[in-house]
Amino acid sequence: MTSGNPYPRGRVFFMGIIAGAIYGLVAAYFYARAHEEDLKRGNPGANRIQTSEIITVIVAALAMLRQISEMGRAPNRPRRR
Repeated sequence: MTSGNPYPRGRVFFMGIIAGAIYGLVAAYFYARAHEEDLKRGNPGANRIQTSEIITVIVAALAMLRQISEMGRAPNRPRRR
């Protein structure tokens, strides 16, 4: 950590942990709520997750990670391809 750095690494990691935990809690809440609604409708087998859905979520998560990493770059710095 350098003294002239306005965003110390520890603070960035802490904020990332907090944001990730909140995002995970909200996602779990929505998943559980949707599952409960299916159970109320009498559709107990509807919660089976398909492989294609898992792959879609993984690709979306990777895209989100790339966008977050690009936010850390200076505006005039060329992108790495």
